[in-house]
Formats: sequence, structure tokens, C-alpha cells
Amino acid sequence: MKHTKEHSTNRKGDLAEFYAVTWLWDNGYEVFKNCGCDGFIDLVARDPKGKITLIDVKTARRDYRTEGSYTSRNTRTKKQIKADVKYLLYLPDTRKLRWVEHNDK
Repeated sequence: MKHTKEHSTNRKGDLAEFYAVTWLWDNGYEVFKNCGCDGFIDLVARDPKGKITLIDVKTARRDYRTEGSYTSRNTRTKKQIKADVKYLLYLPDTRKLRWVEHNDK
């Protein structure tokens, strides 16, 4: 499904978080949202085995240099590294999500 309507930056982030919540539910997680509008995480998720994961949802941007590829920030802040926050990448064109491999150098 191709996403065609343009949204504000805040709305794009809201959409990404809602898709992330439902994706995590579909994968067996319990999910808790950060109730504030800022902070270093968006979600707290508990997997079926009880492991807690702190998540920051990122929306990818299309990389027009290479057809079909996306770009996003994948370097966590020092605070996120210390707390072992994981990035969950939202691809707006397909509304798919995937975990990010971190590049914290």
C-alpha cells in the first residue's frame, strides 16, 4: 500500500508510534507509551518471556540516491546507549517496521 498524503513532522511521528505499537502487539509484546511529548524513549515493551525493551521509534526518509532504499539516524545518544534503547524504524511508504542495527561510534 502506497502512502500518499503528506503529514506534518509531528503527525508522521505519531503515525509511526501507533504502527509500532500494533506491530509490537502482533509480535507478542505488551506495550506502554511515554506519556510525555519528549524524552529519550517513545515506548516500553515487554516480550512474552518478560524481557523489557526501551524503544525510540524513528521514521525513515527515502534515499533518492538509491532506488528503494531509506535513510535514518541510527546513532543513539549517550543516554540512550547507557539505557540500551533500541531503535524501531518505520518505513512510511510501506508502513512496515524493523529493528535498527546501531552504529554508536
